[in-house]
Amino acid sequence: MHDQIEAVESGYEFMLAYAAQGRENDKGSEVRDILTAMRNAASEIDNLLSGDDGVYSAVVVDDARKSVAAISLVLSQESISSELVDNLNASIHLRALLTDLFLLSETIN
Repeated sequence: MHDQIEAVESGYEFMLAYAAQGRENDKGSEVRDILTAMRNAASEIDNLLSGDDGVYSAVVVDDARKSVAAISLVLSQESISSELVDNLNASIHLRALLTDLFLLSETIN
C-alpha cells in the first residue's frame, strides 16, 4: 500500500504547484498522467481495504471512493486549468483521503 499512498501524496504536491501556475489548459503538462495515477492509486486503496473489517478501513474506503469520483470528474474535462485543479485541491473528499493516508502510513511503517 506504500506505493499507492505515495502516488496520492506526491500527486497532491504536484497539483498544488500546478494550481499556482495560472494555466488556462493542460497542454504540455503531465497533469492528466498525475491525476490518472492518483485516481488509480485511490481505487487500489479502495480494493485493498474493502475486505478489511477494521473500522478505520471503512473510513478510508469511503474517502477513497469519493476522491476517485472527484478526480474522474476533472479528468473528464476537455481542458484542465489551474483553477479547476485548485478547486480539486480544496475538495474536502481529497483532503480527507490525504489525511487518512497520513495517519494510516504511520501505523503501517
